[in-house]
Amino acid sequence: MIIRLCSSAEGNAPRTADSKPPTNDGLHSPPLVEQVNDGNWLDPDEAQSLRDEQFYQRAIYAYQTMLPALNVIGMRDGSEAVFGTGYNVLPIWKDRMDSRTWVPTPNADVIYSMSYLDLKVSGPLVVAAPANVIGMFTDFFQRTITDVGAIGPDRARGGLYLLLPPNYDGHVPDSYFSFESPTYNVFLFFRTVMAKGEKGPDPSPAVALAEKTRIYPLWAQEKEIRAMEFPNASGKRVDMMYPVDATYWDKLKDFVDYEPTSAITPELRGVLASIGIVKGLTFEPDQRQRELLAKAVEVAPRMILANRQLGRADGRDRYYEDRQYLRAWAAATAEWMQESYLDIDQRAAFFQYAYSSAPAMVQRTIGAGSKYPVAFCDENGRYLDGSNTYRMRLPAHPPAAFFWAVTAYNITDGTMPETDQLLPSTNSYYDVATNEDGSVDIWFGPQQPENVGDTNFIQTIPNRHFMAVLRLYGAEVEFFDQTWKPDDLVKVS
Repeated sequence: MIIRLCSSAEGNAPRTADSKPPTNDGLHSPPLVEQVNDGNWLDPDEAQSLRDEQFYQRAIYAYQTMLPALNVIGMRDGSEAVFGTGYNVLPIWKDRMDSRTWVPTPNADVIYSMSYLDLKVSGPLVVAAPANVIGMFTDFFQRTITDVGAIGPDRARGGLYLLLPPNYDGHVPDSYFSFESPTYNVFLFFRTVMAKGEKGPDPSPAVALAEKTRIYPLWAQEKEIRAMEFPNASGKRVDMMYPVDATYWDKLKDFVDYEPTSAITPELRGVLASIGIVKGLTFEPDQRQRELLAKAVEVAPRMILANRQLGRADGRDRYYEDRQYLRAWAAATAEWMQESYLDIDQRAAFFQYAYSSAPAMVQRTIGAGSKYPVAFCDENGRYLDGSNTYRMRLPAHPPAAFFWAVTAYNITDGTMPETDQLLPSTNSYYDVATNEDGSVDIWFGPQQPENVGDTNFIQTIPNRHFMAVLRLYGAEVEFFDQTWKPDDLVKVS
């Protein structure tokens, strides 16, 4: 810790608030001179305290701003530790993803395929995407490179996607859907839709479709291309969450060093530099700075959580005038843009409990996109508590061309609550019980209510808040014009 003070005689020492100079009667000083310590240097202890405070505030800002990257880095590191690395390794949750996989807001009601491509190692990569995939490629700030599927350029027919490294200046062949990534690291996220079986969802057709994916370097000869590997990720304990301790900063430094300078704006690089993270330079915070960085990792997530808890003053995140359901993008674009600004608080909130923002999730595409109304509160505005029993009623004919699903999540990080019911969700592939008018009641609580079947019940953890997410895949016009609306959760006991 360096304190730079000029050598001074006793009379030239910095003045404190208690040692103000006498007033110069008849003389006028600029306002800032009068406001800031009467135009004198600060006491050294105060100066150091203010510098520490600035360092801490910059660390808070860096945490919130870089969370999209650390979110997916955590996913990559957790996945590769269990399933291995390489462009040819595509883990698939072949028996659905359950609460043993720690990842923000996973969907147990589709088949997930997720991998992490490194264009710095492989060079340009070709991804042969099967037909009818619901997916995307994002860079490692989780900015969408392109949707894949009905909203993507292949229009659900499948096709060859060519992923180019940053600043690529080589030949780009025709006949590909070609995209340049701003980062060397690319996140591949495919979802395939299950079939309706005799006793509920049948994953096998969706798994078979995902296993048609092929990934290979553009310039590789056939004999050099590695055979695809599709490890079954289901049923395994996999921690894919972002760091919650000081390793956050170490992983961030590794990311900054690995990626091109162009991947991060100069202003954000300036923020990172102010806490000692500079591309190519050693990251060596002193003891006091380490304490401040450790404190920032503890406090920043609580700040994000506080914003989520207290809600937006402008109400832009509300789906309905008369319901509690929220929209994760707060009426912004998939890139978190409002009309005149980048919505940094909403972006940080999203990546605290979710991942993979894409146009298909935000656009109002009839019969093709997906929608995700989220409930934190019951009909009276009280936070959902896992100690209580609630009923969510879906009116008849939910407007979902493909299927609908309801899932419970932990509020802090979007992981699934791990109970005896490893899949805290239900969906329209099941023979869910319906009411006489065709509506469906979904029940949440620590114990299954009497006369409620397994397919209509989601178990919660006592004394822990939770959120309920409704998914509509292939949302139809009744959702968009709000002639169909889900009822709020009602506390029953």
